Amino acid sequence: MARPSHMVVDLAALISNYQWACKLAPKAQTMAIVKANAYGHGAVACATALQPYAPAFGVACIEEALALRAAGIHKPILLLEGTFTADEVAVAAEHDFWLMVEDPLQVDAVLTAHVSKPVKVWIKIDTGMHRLGLAPARVQGYYQQLVASPNTCEKIVFATHFASADETNNHFTLVQVQLFMDTAKRFKQHISLANSAAIMAWPQAHGDWNRAGFMLYGNSPLDANHPSSKGLQPVMQVNSAIMSLRLIAAGECVGYAQQWCAQRPSVIATVAIGYGDGYPRNADTGTPVLVNGKRAKVVGRVSMDMITIDVTDHGAVQIGDKVCLWGKDLNINEVAGHAGTIGYELMTRVTQRLPISYTH
Repeated sequence: MARPSHMVVDLAALISNYQWACKLAPKAQTMAIVKANAYGHGAVACATALQPYAPAFGVACIEEALALRAAGIHKPILLLEGTFTADEVAVAAEHDFWLMVEDPLQVDAVLTAHVSKPVKVWIKIDTGMHRLGLAPARVQGYYQQLVASPNTCEKIVFATHFASADETNNHFTLVQVQLFMDTAKRFKQHISLANSAAIMAWPQAHGDWNRAGFMLYGNSPLDANHPSSKGLQPVMQVNSAIMSLRLIAAGECVGYAQQWCAQRPSVIATVAIGYGDGYPRNADTGTPVLVNGKRAKVVGRVSMDMITIDVTDHGAVQIGDKVCLWGKDLNINEVAGHAGTIGYELMTRVTQRLPISYTH
């Protein structure tokens, strides 16, 4: 016996999505981003599945990279946030981690480190997001120091990150592209601009390296329908089951704070999943779920371990019937919209309480 809530991760869909990202930008090398436990899907399993295809992986920090190395991932791994302490440079060199450098302290850490072999460096340029990156006017000085150092490989990659590439009508992306190109072109090194949204919607941003993240997991980051989304297959499916059924009269209310009250005699199903599993607590009444493949709506407030749904119009429904919270037939972005958030957050907030099964 086991609680019915669980996650299914389709590794064949993951590989297909990676190949689709490559097809959208055939002249680039495509890095697979597996930070934040592969966006909640399991970094080791996802990187293992992608290792025969991807030339390199990207993670946020050295702890995530070391976990992949310990699991047998041997491809280069880029630390997207670079180092947090100076001693990480030597560890990066030892394990063939690539380092993003984005401020003077990180540059100094690379230049002064005692390394067993040169480390490959990516220089991040701040083109307008103003979160990380060297100011364009300061790039040349730091580049000259890094390229002359025996601690670094001769080949350096210049990178930036987009603020609004998911907004298909926001031309600030093109402003960022132009500023980046004006800054980086003089150095004749490889470049990397495109995240998932730019891979899909901004071909002007395709560089020598692209960084595919959210799209690998089968959902579009874009704010509008786009032809490039047709090749994506959802990888994560979160399932549970009905654990209780009750008939309530018109005027009776459901859940904490009596947020929802029935306007007619209603059949209410209680489902074994809640915010303790990562289901969003702020999902509003009307958030869709699938019961035996048919849409139903969340009613009342989400609890730690349970949600309640209205199945009045579903005919014969029984305890144990399957419930899908999001997956192949219910887009995670739609569910996220009802919770006032984005699909990225729902993916990454799923807790370890949910067991994961992997299919191929």
